[in-house]
Amino acid sequence: MIGWSIEAALQCGCFDHVVVSTDDEEIANIARKLGAEVPFMRPAPISDDHASTLNVLQHGVQAVEKTYGETLDLGCCLYATAPFVTPENLQQGLQKMLVDASLEFAFTVTRFPSPIQRALKIDSHKRIQMMQPEFEKSRSQDLEETYHDAGQFYWFRRDAVFNSTGFFSAVSAPILLPREQVQDIDTDEDWKNAELAHQLLEKRQA
Repeated sequence: MIGWSIEAALQCGCFDHVVVSTDDEEIANIARKLGAEVPFMRPAPISDDHASTLNVLQHGVQAVEKTYGETLDLGCCLYATAPFVTPENLQQGLQKMLVDASLEFAFTVTRFPSPIQRALKIDSHKRIQMMQPEFEKSRSQDLEETYHDAGQFYWFRRDAVFNSTGFFSAVSAPILLPREQVQDIDTDEDWKNAELAHQLLEKRQA
């Protein structure tokens, strides 16, 4: 699966180095065979399920600078579980960072398929409740459109990785993707949805 991300990164022409951060030797060997570089291994304390992306980036930036003897200016964190990432989207993100020096991050987002203001929850008595009851009688088309992180990649400025508390702020720019181009892979259901979406994309391109 990591091959999709490595291929997009190599094809986009945006990077001096395509580096994979991992604590797993098998993944490291696969990444090297696919054309990526693995000049260091990720430490165990930031390799478990509780490690944050910013923690991994902070280590990665420092390790890259030490390895190649250069101070990083711009970088991009590209997730390995992004099967629909494209070279064009990566190029678009870089362009946003180059055009606007005030930006610290640029990352992919997509629209929620239905208004989150009318979201429901199931309480402890197995009954339905609205998260925001004040919108019960609102028409969907009258509600503000909302977006979520598409989980593909994050362009960043070097210092922002160490000084920022997160990606979601006024100094971040969106790269808007259609929903059919977004599928994070965390579960078996995610994988099945990705397969279906891929089949649809292939039919459109045929």
